[in-house]
Amino acid sequence: MKPKFSVMMSAIVLTLSVIIPTSAFATNSQPKAINEKLGVPIVVYGANLSDSERTTVKEALRVNEEPEVDEITVSGEDLVKYISNSNSSARMYSSAKISRQEEGKGLVISIVTPENITEVTSEMYANAMLTAGIEDASVEVAAPKPVTGHSALVGIYKAYEVKTGETLDTERTDVANDELSVATQIAENANISDEQIAALLTGIKQDIAELNPATREEVAQIVEDQLSKLQIELGEQDRQLLIDLMDRISKLDIDFTKLSDQLSDLTTTIEEKFNNVIHDEGFWNGVKNFFNNLINTISTWFK
Repeated sequence: MKPKFSVMMSAIVLTLSVIIPTSAFATNSQPKAINEKLGVPIVVYGANLSDSERTTVKEALRVNEEPEVDEITVSGEDLVKYISNSNSSARMYSSAKISRQEEGKGLVISIVTPENITEVTSEMYANAMLTAGIEDASVEVAAPKPVTGHSALVGIYKAYEVKTGETLDTERTDVANDELSVATQIAENANISDEQIAALLTGIKQDIAELNPATREEVAQIVEDQLSKLQIELGEQDRQLLIDLMDRISKLDIDFTKLSDQLSDLTTTIEEKFNNVIHDEGFWNGVKNFFNNLINTISTWFK
């Protein structure tokens, strides 16, 4: 009896070690096709990445899975171009892969190394990108070590201009950078969630689009109304920073009514891929049937 039990346990362990990895992480072997209409993705690397860090970023952004990519580098000189009063000697590490999407598809932002982007969330990136005038794109952000994530936005600006041939309004990119800074500061100081800061920025922008405030006082009232609605308490300095930001935004020619539809948060980590598998009813039905058959087979060994 004991040898049979040992064989049974060995069979189960071997089965578990094979079926879960091969089923849960199986990938589609069909190669990606080049999009001849929208072009290939652009991968933009922070200029201060070492060779090994660049390799790490490439792996995180799955560059090798693309049939072709264009690759560029973003530096402190680009920072000065898009953001006023910035430091041309700033260190640039966060990187991104940008793919154009069909009109109306919106923005899909994925931070693929969330442990290394410490301040900026996907919703913050999306809000800032819309303020800068970027729509209909799939963006993945990565860094090889912990960084705030601010420089990735500059890389996205540069890549978008290279990809589309369009020139972004530097007033809008400058305001968008302020938005990112204010959002991260408020999130930290007020100790509020990513969802709350995203809802706050989106709500204020939508009210600005609908009410078309003519004065700073009217903008301030919109800000106050949204803070009250979301039950967010801000210190006076953060409150004034937010009003100043939204007053600048209200003077830009932006269609903010698209904002809610544009925001989308997707991730591509292995853990989430595994979660998708384990919620796949067909997968688990297959596992259940397999083990039912296995148990029936093993039970005959003891008869």
